[in-house]
Amino acid sequence: MKNGKIKNIEKILLSDNWYTLNKFKFDYQKEDGTWETQEREAYDRGNGATILLYNKEKGSVILTKQFRMTTYVNGNEDGMLIETCAGLMDNDTPEEAIRREAEEETGYRVHDVQKIFECYMSPGSVTEIVHFFLGEYDDRMKVGEGGGADNETENIEVLEYPFETAIQMMTTGEIRDAKTIMLLQYAQIHGIVS
Repeated sequence: MKNGKIKNIEKILLSDNWYTLNKFKFDYQKEDGTWETQEREAYDRGNGATILLYNKEKGSVILTKQFRMTTYVNGNEDGMLIETCAGLMDNDTPEEAIRREAEEETGYRVHDVQKIFECYMSPGSVTEIVHFFLGEYDDRMKVGEGGGADNETENIEVLEYPFETAIQMMTTGEIRDAKTIMLLQYAQIHGIVS
């Protein structure tokens, strides 16, 4: 569906290094009917998927920990961030992508995944839509050590926490990643783990 309040869109490539950064110049019609010219930058890194791996019997979740430069330069002392497993879709369906990422990052081969929602994580500047999943794991699904794909320089640490500990870690600030908080809260509200 086209928005009739937007016209004269001009796209200017600013960077095509890691992903793509474009500047958009366009005319936008305000509520009073007048037009104004606006400029916005949009970072396009593709769409992604994330999953909360949980074990009902043990009452536990699998999370990851890795260095995130963006958090380091914004005041996170060591730059380490505790997160749910996640990654870009890379031309796969969201389900295929999250199964691949789960195995690469955590070492668990998860077959049954349940999509619960999708959302824009930072719509003011990033084009990415993230698909959110739940997946139950058990020890028999462990097929590798995880840690991330060798060619992606991720250096991921795999963590297993009691679900209640993970919930408390949001309050203490040990978990500050939005997608992780959203999935943990979803699981808490819907009684997924306990």
